[in-house]
Amino acid sequence: MTGKRKRKLAMPDTLIIVASVVLLVAILSWIIPSGTYDYQEMNINGRIRNVAIDGTYHTIDKSEVTTTGFLGFFSVLYRGCVEAADVIFMILCCCGTFGVVVKTGAFHAGIGTILKKLKGKEILLVPIIMMIFGLGGSVFGMASEFYGFYPLIVGLGVALGYDAMFGFAIIAVGEFVGFMGATLNPYSVGIAQTISGVELYSGTICFVIFMAISIIYVMVYGRKIKKNPGASVVFGEKNIHAFDRDELNEYSFTLKDGLVLLDVLVVLVVLMLGLIKWGWDFPQLCGLFLLMSMIAAAICKWSPNKWCSEFIDSAKTAMWGCILTGIAKAITVVMQDAQIMDTVIYGLSNVLKNAPHAVSAQVMLVVQTLINFFIPSATGQASATMPIMAQLADIIGVSRQTAVLAFQFGDGLSNIFWPTADIVIICGLGGISLQKWYKWFTPLFLILFVTQAILLGIATGIGF
Repeated sequence: MTGKRKRKLAMPDTLIIVASVVLLVAILSWIIPSGTYDYQEMNINGRIRNVAIDGTYHTIDKSEVTTTGFLGFFSVLYRGCVEAADVIFMILCCCGTFGVVVKTGAFHAGIGTILKKLKGKEILLVPIIMMIFGLGGSVFGMASEFYGFYPLIVGLGVALGYDAMFGFAIIAVGEFVGFMGATLNPYSVGIAQTISGVELYSGTICFVIFMAISIIYVMVYGRKIKKNPGASVVFGEKNIHAFDRDELNEYSFTLKDGLVLLDVLVVLVVLMLGLIKWGWDFPQLCGLFLLMSMIAAAICKWSPNKWCSEFIDSAKTAMWGCILTGIAKAITVVMQDAQIMDTVIYGLSNVLKNAPHAVSAQVMLVVQTLINFFIPSATGQASATMPIMAQLADIIGVSRQTAVLAFQFGDGLSNIFWPTADIVIICGLGGISLQKWYKWFTPLFLILFVTQAILLGIATGIGF
């Protein structure tokens, strides 16, 4: 024996992983040809969107674009944060707001009361909570609107005797699988179907299938770590949002708690109406959330200074997620500067054009999943790809509705897989490392991806 201990290879921090992706894309900005489609303005469900025109792709000389060099790599990290300022401030507002609401004790009192009634059957909360978040994503396209709930649900997972990953999965998988199985989601399936010229909000049978698989997966994991805590993927790690079950038992539900929860419910209903009917966006969301937190503070008879203190303390917990959001946005900035996004779309569409007919829908799914790495926005991806994919669907003998389904699946699921998408933000909010998330989620990702492929095969077979 030499007496020397082997050094354990430490996994890089999430920030390093995302920055490495920025570096990789910066290198590719010199290699991938620059090019673009022509775009036209189109009124989609009351909003003007820039939509790509099929058949107009043309290359651009590298001298006419900005590739990312050595200093540019470090500069683009700053620019990413600037470009993501609206999202960053929305995250701070959501976390500050829901932090205030949580500090009132209303959520704890409500959850504690429910747990007392369940009497050891807490696992039943999983399908209920996941379906609530899933319906929010599926029907209303809500994703960032739920950011403020992450600390609470992650802490709840620990308090129930499971772990932080269990709580994190309840909300993350619930809302984004719901987003993937969109029924009325105006930001994904609504835009894609309008561009493709198919019946609006048709093809909604997949939501229940995806949610059932996801709920079973989360519950099986919960039962496993309940029996053997050592099987937890975050075993031995202390989560910043963890709290004890005893804390829930200390609360008794009062009229004050009921009024605070009513405040939250009313605001969420108004927000849903605003998002769908009145075209609201981040400014109105933040304004409404600020008002909600102030009303909650007034119900609890807090002083203005106490509201400010609690709001700022809660917003501080989102700082890591905000930084990751800005760094991840730098990936998009690099691609926009070099104008390589449309080249990727053009190249992948050519692959699809030459794919065997028997698996053309599945290839379309793979293409849309890959494109979501470069365009991690449902609205942006639909506007950039569906004019091309709809035409390609006609050529390869796949219905346009199936093409929309492939987009919906490819965009939705990979939002919690690609480091350019939402998963980086919500991992920061939940205090979960990206590496541990991949370890837990990758098997479910593969199960759902195979299910997507099977459903697309069925859709093609029945002429959906």
